[in-house]
Amino acid sequence: MKIDKKKLSGLVKSFSDLDVCVYGDIMLDHFIRGKVERISPEAPVPVVRAQQETFLPGGAGNVAANLASLGAQVNLIAVAGADYAGDTLLSSLKERRINISSIVIDQERPTTQKVRVIAEHQQVVRYDRESSKSLPHALSEQCAANLRACLKNSSAVILSDYKKGMITPGNIKRLVGECKRAKTPVFVDPKVEHFKIYKGVTSITPNTSEAWNGMSLYPKDGQDAIEELGRKILAKLGSDSALVTQGPNGMTLFEKGNPPRSMHIPVTACEVYDVTGAGDTVISVLTLAYAAGATLREAAVLSNYAAGLVVGKLGTATVTREELIAALP
Repeated sequence: MKIDKKKLSGLVKSFSDLDVCVYGDIMLDHFIRGKVERISPEAPVPVVRAQQETFLPGGAGNVAANLASLGAQVNLIAVAGADYAGDTLLSSLKERRINISSIVIDQERPTTQKVRVIAEHQQVVRYDRESSKSLPHALSEQCAANLRACLKNSSAVILSDYKKGMITPGNIKRLVGECKRAKTPVFVDPKVEHFKIYKGVTSITPNTSEAWNGMSLYPKDGQDAIEELGRKILAKLGSDSALVTQGPNGMTLFEKGNPPRSMHIPVTACEVYDVTGAGDTVISVLTLAYAAGATLREAAVLSNYAAGLVVGKLGTATVTREELIAALP
């Protein structure tokens, strides 16, 4: 596909005119960075001398952070716990100009927290604090009501599914239905176990592993196999499109039609330091570009450039409009 830099740059600049609703599982990404100078005498493990700690929004929170970094107005619908991690997460979201008024506090569940210990750019260990139980009925109803209210002004909706209780097999059809009744495009970052339930969405954005496993198929190598897989996804879900991200092999967009159309986009990253959160960047840019008036193909191209930028940064990262425009050829 030939790149029209002027048009794509104009689309990116218009991101600030958009309101996007993110519905999903938020978490706190906690990074402890330091140096390893010796092995512990207690066990054959490295001793990391901590030098820096950072706290960043993760999960649906990172999707929201990506959208806000790109200039959009973001309403985040989620659940946090009444704990230190929750307070830290909400504070971090507010600092990024994300509307957190639709975040519900659950007094009984912990805020999902992923703690990564990193030594000299190498992750040594990760430990998690979380609950994956479905939300209590009252909280689920409150979140659904918040979505309906959000849809009145939203240019698009992103369902960010990390299987931590916000999105369940029992409410996916309802959530997608609410968006379709409001005639609001809905984009999905799926969890494998819920993959086949996301029917009739605007776009679904699995990575290669999620796509194969979500379709209950044994993985095969090669682009021809991905092409066949993409056609099966469209047929199964009846979605307008599917964007399968393929790591170092780029990504492939599939669009419904008779026959379905596909477009492979090679990777643009020069250096890869960390792929953490790259999928969140892809779905954020894809959604914003489409809501701004791009074709799905133009939106996919922009999301590929954004992914190339974010994997060149360490940790859960975001990109700005200025960075994305500068990356266009």
